[in-house]
Amino acid sequence: MNAYAAMKQYQTVNVNAQVSEADPHRLIQMLMEGGLQRIVQAKGAMQFNNVQLKGELIGKAIGIIGGLREALDFAKGGEVAANLDNLYAFMIQRLSIANLKNDSAILDEVAALLRDVKEGWDGIRHY
Repeated sequence: MNAYAAMKQYQTVNVNAQVSEADPHRLIQMLMEGGLQRIVQAKGAMQFNNVQLKGELIGKAIGIIGGLREALDFAKGGEVAANLDNLYAFMIQRLSIANLKNDSAILDEVAALLRDVKEGWDGIRHY
């Protein structure tokens, strides 16, 4: 096993351990962290003209944001959940455009939006 494969295996085991021990609040944090990581990685792939990897990473970021949308509770969240749903839909649309146009500025835009949402989520005290 080469060093890259070993590192990936370690990361997978580490993430799986975190997920199994996490409460719902932490799971949402982890999704947001993963989305931000994929966006940063996609930007790197874009800078190195690795079209295939860029597309895969943007696709993963879109999937994560889709998961965040699916986790919204409209019954409890009301207007906030509706606003987040619209924001997540916008992020997905912008990521698709970033992929098509190879535009790293759009990736930065979406990352900033997701960071803002994450900061708000992180500020929620979970008991």
